[in-house]
Amino acid sequence: MVIAGLLLAVPGTARAQVFLGSRPNPDLAIGPLFVRASVTPTLGAVTVDVLWSLVVSPTRSGAALEQDLYLLWPGALRGSTSPGSPDPALARYVSERGLTPVREGRLPLYSRALYRMGGEQAAESVAGGAPFVTFVQDGGPLGPTPPVTYVRIPWHPRMVNRTWLMGLRIEPADLVRPVPALWIERLLWGQRYTLVLSYNEVRGRGIFPMYFEHRDRLLRLADEPSQLVATFADSDRLRIHDVFPRTANRRPSEARAGREIVSLFLDRSEGLVPQVLTVQFGYYGRLQAWAPVLITTLIFVLGNMAAPLLAALARHVVPKLAGRVHVGPRGAAPRERRVGTIVPRDVLERLVPGQTTYEEVLRLCGGDAEEHEQFRSPEQRRLVYRGRRIAPRRRRRFGWVATVDRWEVEEHDVEITLEREMVSDVQAHVRRARLARPEVGGWGAMSGPPT
Repeated sequence: MVIAGLLLAVPGTARAQVFLGSRPNPDLAIGPLFVRASVTPTLGAVTVDVLWSLVVSPTRSGAALEQDLYLLWPGALRGSTSPGSPDPALARYVSERGLTPVREGRLPLYSRALYRMGGEQAAESVAGGAPFVTFVQDGGPLGPTPPVTYVRIPWHPRMVNRTWLMGLRIEPADLVRPVPALWIERLLWGQRYTLVLSYNEVRGRGIFPMYFEHRDRLLRLADEPSQLVATFADSDRLRIHDVFPRTANRRPSEARAGREIVSLFLDRSEGLVPQVLTVQFGYYGRLQAWAPVLITTLIFVLGNMAAPLLAALARHVVPKLAGRVHVGPRGAAPRERRVGTIVPRDVLERLVPGQTTYEEVLRLCGGDAEEHEQFRSPEQRRLVYRGRRIAPRRRRRFGWVATVDRWEVEEHDVEITLEREMVSDVQAHVRRARLARPEVGGWGAMSGPPT
């Protein structure tokens, strides 16, 4: 008896198969072997076809090795099954090992001719198909194991016929998994998926006990071309983002237009080392196809719309916010804003009429002054110093940020009259007001008598 294990590992691990014989050290080998997954844009039912042939030792005959084949698929199967009643011997076999059957049925089994003779069909169905049972193992420190499917394949003479390949069609659950992504990535670039196929993966908790029981019946790969193959339909909408390993081959289908094929040759020298083919892909719709153009247009339109909006915001919102919010450390005096020149009182007291000269005025008060001259009295001139002091009146404080109740504003005007370059008169005017914003009003815009 030959046991073929198509392994669906625990979540996050690749799916695969191993082949086992019914006798220790069998004189059989598998070759060629093709594990082919067919993916469509709907991603509803991913079909896997396992095509294989048996290589018989030159010293043995195929008739002497006639026997049923068995497969272990570490995972649940979905979709419709072939007509026929289940095989109760399969459920009894797994129950004797403390396992719990959860589903029974039959899978499509067929043979495919390498050559067509006249009107002969390329593929012929085998009556009765292949009975299977899906089981789990309850209990244990890690809880129930992932489901495992046990399939019996009736012996067929074409298994050892070099012009035919035997095929088994399976619809595994969760063969394609979505890649986590943000909603904006899914909107613009579509949902990404990962397809994983492998061979010789026996590390899953559900498959390992069955493999370990029959490990002396392992069938090696023959010196034949064997591959893991992923076929993608509707290649015009397909985007393959990544393929691993890098030795995998990607090419368009030669037989059918609009199909993309990714394949990996299996190395028979690897023994039981898992050989994995991983493809990250996605199917994009009309919106994703126009995404580069739409994004560029949107950025251009928003850029032209944002400039007037930001200018209006700077003119209206920012001044209001600056007039209502003050930033400074707690306990520190409010930071004043000064515009122009404010001459201190002690400096004004040093200006003595009849003694202080024009040069001394500029040295004490500064050169930032308005000069007024009368053409009819060229010996007289008048210097005017203007300044403004603005201080916030804080109300509520939240750390370094405080709200401003009002702004206290003082406008200082100093007029110095000179005659023959000598001070003759000094006048100082101070206007005080309370404003909602410091920008309101200009020089002399505030009402009230000078003090």
